Amino acid sequence: MTPVQRQGPSLLLWRATWLSWGTLFGQTALSLALTQPPWIIWLGSLLPLSLFLYGMWHDRLRSFIWLCFVSLLYFIALVERLFATPRAPLPWVGMVAVVVLFCSAMLYVRWRARELHTARETFPESSP
Repeated sequence: MTPVQRQGPSLLLWRATWLSWGTLFGQTALSLALTQPPWIIWLGSLLPLSLFLYGMWHDRLRSFIWLCFVSLLYFIALVERLFATPRAPLPWVGMVAVVVLFCSAMLYVRWRARELHTARETFPESSP
């Protein structure tokens, strides 16, 4: 069976999710590079985002759902950082990225699930 191609809103949301994920990952890495914490902090900061790459690449909607939950932790950390340093541009970039990531991943799951459901109804697999 050929996979169902993304189209319309789901394709746009998929691209927005990947773009915002990359932006948040880059912002977090750059922020860590500027402060130079120990390696365990690097691991604790970047590993949660990296855990979902395989599932996202293979279009597993559950990975996108869990990414939404984990992005809330980054949101909390960035809100705290923005209150501490409101004029610093790097936390603002991260905040925009995490908000876009949460919204686009959440909406992607909704639209992609509809696409997959419609494809299943239109082309049901033949039972042996």
